[in-house]
Amino acid sequence: MAAHDLSMQLMREREMLELLLFKLDAQQMLIATGRNRWIRHAANEIERVLAAMPTVALSRDALVVAVADEWGVPEASSLRELIAAAPTDAWREVLTGHLTTMLALADEIQQMKQINEQRLRTAIRVTQETIAGLGTATGEYDPAGGVVRDADARLLDTRM
Repeated sequence: MAAHDLSMQLMREREMLELLLFKLDAQQMLIATGRNRWIRHAANEIERVLAAMPTVALSRDALVVAVADEWGVPEASSLRELIAAAPTDAWREVLTGHLTTMLALADEIQQMKQINEQRLRTAIRVTQETIAGLGTATGEYDPAGGVVRDADARLLDTRM
C-alpha cells in the first residue's frame, strides 16, 4: 500500500506545482497590464506556495523509502529507479505519468519565472528612468521635432 500512498503524495505535489504555475501566471498578467499595486500580493502568494514545497517533498521522500523497502530496492532510490523496479506495468505507468507531468510543470515554471523576472527588471528600469527624469526639463515635440509644449511636459503630472 505504500505505492498507493506515494502516488497520492505525487498527485498533491503535482497540484502544488500547478498552483505555483497559476500564481506565476497571475503575476505575469499583473505585470503585463500594469496593475503594479497587486504585484507584491502575487509575490507573497508565490512565496507561500514555495514555503510549503519542502514539507511536501519530505513526505514524498519518506514514502519513496517505504516503497523502496516494499519493492526490495535501496532506500536512497530516486523516482526513476523506483519506476525501473516497479513490480507491475501498472505501477510503472502510474509513476511514469507522475514523473512526466512533474517534469513538464517544472519546465513551465522555470520559463514563466524567467519571463516574470525579465518583465519586472524592465518595469523597475523604466520606473527609475522616469523618476530620474522628473527634475529634468524635457518638453514635448511634434513629429517634425518642433516644440509643442515647453519644459513642463512630463510623463507624470507633478503639478498636483
